[in-house]
Amino acid sequence: MENLMEKIISLAKRRGFVYPGSDIYGGLAGTYDYGPLGVALKNNVKESWRKKFVSSRSDMYEVDAAIIMNPKVWEVSGHVGGFSDPLVECTKCKRRFREDTLKEKGKCDECGSPTGEARQFNMMFATQIGAVEDSSAKVYLRPETAQGIFVNFKNIVDSFHPKLPFGMAQIGKAFRNEITPRDFIFRVREFEQMEIEYFVRAADWEKYFEYFKAEMLAWMEEIGLDMGKVHELNVADADLAHYSKRTTDFEFEYPFGQKELYGLAYRTDFDLKNHGLEYVDDLPAQAGEAKIVPHIIEPSLGVDRTILALLCSAYAEDEKDGEVRSYLKFAPHMAPVVCAVSPLLKNKPELVDKARIVYGMMKAEFGRVMWDDNGNIGKRYRRQDEIGTPWCIVVDFDTLEDDTVTVRDRDSGSQERIHINQLIQYVQEKI
Repeated sequence: MENLMEKIISLAKRRGFVYPGSDIYGGLAGTYDYGPLGVALKNNVKESWRKKFVSSRSDMYEVDAAIIMNPKVWEVSGHVGGFSDPLVECTKCKRRFREDTLKEKGKCDECGSPTGEARQFNMMFATQIGAVEDSSAKVYLRPETAQGIFVNFKNIVDSFHPKLPFGMAQIGKAFRNEITPRDFIFRVREFEQMEIEYFVRAADWEKYFEYFKAEMLAWMEEIGLDMGKVHELNVADADLAHYSKRTTDFEFEYPFGQKELYGLAYRTDFDLKNHGLEYVDDLPAQAGEAKIVPHIIEPSLGVDRTILALLCSAYAEDEKDGEVRSYLKFAPHMAPVVCAVSPLLKNKPELVDKARIVYGMMKAEFGRVMWDDNGNIGKRYRRQDEIGTPWCIVVDFDTLEDDTVTVRDRDSGSQERIHINQLIQYVQEKI
């Protein structure tokens, strides 16, 4: 679809999904704010992930670790010494770029002049903690959420005594000082991750690697990603992260190219061993208790990249009443607004009062329900279509006679009469 990215960015700002960060002051590169509909969509993504991977399981423990951690964590994990990207600077305009993102290697994307030699640039945000600015007070904003899980491994084992295999999960913010943030919310400096660290015996890692690969693919389909645009890529040994022995990337065909969406990594025992953490494994009864260092399978999913992939998957255009209609074809359970309730005419008190009763009933049941009486009914339909609302419920004069309302379907535009007493069941069965 022509100019798809421009259309999505425009819709996202116009309808309250995503705004440029600090917009009234000209913005700040690599930062974005989520509006009401964006927050609702994010919450749906996170709750769907949580239900699939955490709350429905008996082997998963969720934590919420601090963003600022003891700097020794990042020294031990290898981030202080090795969490870097190749930076180059234009010899003429002095713009800086990540070398591997240049359109043409050795040439500035802005003015075409040669770039200088690449140097390594550590992407962690450093800050000071406490009142005295000296080297002992230097800390970092976490560049990943995984280490917050690892440093709590012993706490979970001591508190809950889980048996292998088990996992720890976390949803949280991470920060990276990207050299060239780009492509809307795809590459940003502040982002949110949904991560699991699943602890297994060394001999079992391949079994659980394949298991989580299947679970991740099933969840992508469940939330409504266009699976025809999802591709698996086994990362070459030379490109693996320092902690990984095997990684599969799930890439998505965004309008700006096929790029990484999620990652599934086999982190071996690298992290727990470096942090000096062990586990007492009592599985081999004949051998008695044995201290081992579990190996780790890590499914890592970015919230922001999920939002962008969902917007790209859901955006559609067709023709209604001789006009081009743009709409978001979200799966009903993922839509920020489940349904919108309107009186046919807002200047008729009897219709408004009845519609308010219906709205209150649906709002109490589903939460994600919108009141919309602005403009004529056709404009309301278009507005709700554009934000992905699956159903529009209209209270009209027939409602006053028989307590039935018009329910319009977003995708087909078809309408049917439903009794008010059956509305909740009608929507429940479809989400």
